[in-house]
Order: sequence, then C-alpha cells, then structure tokens
Amino acid sequence: MSSSNGAKENSHNKARTSPYPGSKVQRSQVPNEKVGWFVEWQDYNPVEYTAVSVLAGPRWADPQISESNFFPKFNEKDGHVERKSQNGLYEIENGRPRNPAGRTGLIGRGLLGRWGPNHAADPIITRWKRDRSGNKITHPVSGKNILQFVAIKRKDCGEWAIPGGMVDPGEKISTTLKREFGEEALNSLQKSSAEKRELEEQLHKLFSQEHLVIYKGYVDDPRNTDNAWMETEAVNYHDETGEIMDNLTLEAGDDAGKVKWVDISDQLQLYASHSQFIKLVAEKRDAHWSENSDAECRGL
Repeated sequence: MSSSNGAKENSHNKARTSPYPGSKVQRSQVPNEKVGWFVEWQDYNPVEYTAVSVLAGPRWADPQISESNFFPKFNEKDGHVERKSQNGLYEIENGRPRNPAGRTGLIGRGLLGRWGPNHAADPIITRWKRDRSGNKITHPVSGKNILQFVAIKRKDCGEWAIPGGMVDPGEKISTTLKREFGEEALNSLQKSSAEKRELEEQLHKLFSQEHLVIYKGYVDDPRNTDNAWMETEAVNYHDETGEIMDNLTLEAGDDAGKVKWVDISDQLQLYASHSQFIKLVAEKRDAHWSENSDAECRGL
C-alpha cells in the first residue's frame, strides 16, 4: 500500500465508483492523476453524504464531528474503539481524518460508522480439492493442486466474497474471524444451544491451528469516503486433510445469501479487494492460480 500522500496505481478504483452503495448519490469525479493529496486541486468539490442509518446513532457508529460532546482520539486506541490505522498515521484536516489512499469524491462517512479507519476481519478457509478417492486434484495446465475456499454471496450487492465483518469494540481479531465465519457460513445465530456447542468445538479445532496472515491494511472498498475507510486483516486457515470441514455443514446466515466451496483461480470475480487476497493465498500455498505461466510470476 502506498504512503499517506497518494495512492498506488489501481489501488483506489472501487472507492471512486458511483452511485454510492445503497443510494443514488453520485460522487464528484476524481481523475487518476488527482487521487493523491499531494496533487494540488483547489477546485476539488466533493459531495457530502452520510447514510441515514449511520446518522440515527446506532451503537456501532460515531456521532457527527460537530457534536459538542464528541472528542475522538484519532491515530490511537480510543477507549474500546481502535482508531489507529494499520497503514500508519493518517492526517486530520478541519477535525476530520483524511483517507490515506487519496480523494474519493465524497466526504462524510457514507455507510461507515467510524470516522477514519473501520476495522474488519476476513477469514479465508481453504482445503484441497479432492476426487472421490480422496486424492488431490491437479490442474491439467498448471500442474498445481487446486485449492478451494469458502465463499458467501453478499445480500447487499449480490457479489461473491470472503465471509467477514466488522471488529466489535474491544474484540480480538481472532474472535471476530471465528464469529463471522460461524455467523455467515454456518448460520450459527440460528442454531440450538446443543448445535452451537458442537459448532464451537469444530471451529476451535479449525481456528486454533497454524494460520497465515495474508494482508493487513487499507481496502479499496466502494463504501470508502475521504473521511472514513475500510481496513481489514485477512487470515488464511487451511484444513490440510479436509477432515475438520467435513464435519461442518455450510449454511448461509446473517449477511450471506448463499455459501459454497469455490475453486481458486484467476477467473474469480469477487467483492472489493477479495480477489487479491485469494491470489496471495494461492501463492503462499503453491496452489493453482492461472493457466498463463506469466501471470503466475507477475504477482499482484
């Protein structure tokens, strides 16, 4: 990820798309060459928008900056709310945090609850694709084993994604990862007490083993604004033998419309930056990604 002055090429596209999710609001257009804050742009006139659902003051949202009893401690842990960015210090201008990746054409918070970074966690659960005899399946062109991950279809936009969600105030990332996977991919919220105990036992096996932190930091997300943005920690938990996940039945719940195992390849079209995270998992696990050998070498 780039410094707080500008955005790496192609790292800041979804954060400039219109209309803003869940609305008819059109962002002010920001050309590629004017994304970075270091580029002077006196005529920059972003649209202001914060969703009604955020202004209603739910427990997961900050008050408006203008409220007299609101004194956020930006760039630090503010009570139970983590206002530090995983990309280092961000700047504050006129009392508002400034998006470290650059201009988005929109000020305010949009659908995001927090001013500044809004922290999420994305559990990437993987297994090897196997035939009926239990042998790993290799791709006929690349010759590499095919990896699968658990994907959900988001109810809000209909796109396939990694199951994940927001870190609750004071919650450990590891807790968020397990909770979100249970809620979205296993429908844990609708289970009986006995079923929940059984689920918890299996999830503990999966989430207590060695894992890979795939990515930490800013996410190019369509909900981002100049003053509020998504950050995530994407973590890969790999079920090498497949035995743990064999004991868990995938069932969509909470924000997920559907859930299924998906073969990993460069043909995937996923929400936000999720395709990049999945590619990193394939590289780390030395699994199949592309039929084009050049693409295997180029990296992100």
